[in-house]
Amino acid sequence: VQLQASGGGLVQAGGSLRLSCAASGLAFSSRGMGWYRQAPGKQRELVARISSGGWRDYADSVKGRFTISRDNTKNTAYLQMSALKPDDTAVYYCTDGWSQHNYWGQGTQVTVSS
Repeated sequence: VQLQASGGGLVQAGGSLRLSCAASGLAFSSRGMGWYRQAPGKQRELVARISSGGWRDYADSVKGRFTISRDNTKNTAYLQMSALKPDDTAVYYCTDGWSQHNYWGQGTQVTVSS
């Protein structure tokens, strides 16, 4: 199984980015998918998750700004991030599962400048 995260980069505050997580070797359509992030000196935290049936859950800090989605035809999960803030700066990781995670992507850096 491989989870390949991409789409990170440097953006100014207020800007947008879309992260992608391409899965291979995974029964993608039957698994939830999630995005976590880890900022320097902080613990990894859940950002958003989506169930196999399309239920979505978000951290309070990103509600109304981030949207998680999935395309089962492409085995890919997405995280659309808008109105980005410097506090969103972190390495973002994708993972499988709603609450139990078996696999993790390599992480993609998101840096938001003020």
